[in-house]
Amino acid sequence: MAKKKKQNKIQWIITITVLAFFISFLFSLLSETLIPKVNLFGGIVILILFIAFGVLFDMIGVSVTSADERPFHSMSARKVKGANMAVKFIKNRDKVSSFCNDVVGDICGILSGSAGVMIATTLSSTFSFNPFITSLLVTSIVAALTIGGKALGKGVAIKNSTTILYTFSKIMSFFSKGK
Repeated sequence: MAKKKKQNKIQWIITITVLAFFISFLFSLLSETLIPKVNLFGGIVILILFIAFGVLFDMIGVSVTSADERPFHSMSARKVKGANMAVKFIKNRDKVSSFCNDVVGDICGILSGSAGVMIATTLSSTFSFNPFITSLLVTSIVAALTIGGKALGKGVAIKNSTTILYTFSKIMSFFSKGK
C-alpha cells in the first residue's frame, strides 16, 4: 500500500510539473504577444488581470483547504449541481491547493512581473523617466498589489470557504462530464 501511495505521489508531481509547463507556456505566449501590441493602458489592464487571476486562484486554493466537507454531502444528497465536485475537490485538497496556489498563482506572479517590466520600459521611454527608478517603482507596486491582494483574499477565503468552493465547483461542474 505504501508503495502505491509513493507511486501516486510521484505520478502527481510529474503531472503537475508538465501541466505547469504547458499553462506557463500558454500564459507567457499570451502575455508576450498581447502586451507589446497594446497601448500603455491596455498593458496595465492585462497586468491587473494577471494579478487578480493569481489572487482569485489563491483564494480558491485556501477555500478548498479550509472548507468543511459536511455541507457538500448534504447538498449532494439533494442533487445540488456542483456539490459532488466540491466533495472531490476537498478529498483532493492537497492537489487542488497545489494547482491553484502554486501552479496558477506562481505563474500569474511571474507573468505579472514580466508585464511590469514591459510597462516600466514603456513608461520610461514614452515619458523619458529614469529607467532604473521606473522599474523599481513598477516592480514594487506589482509586488505590493499581489501580496496585499493575496493577504486580503486569504482572510476572505477562510471566512467564506463554503461559498467560494461551491461557486468554483458549480462553474467547474459546467465543464465536467459528470455531475
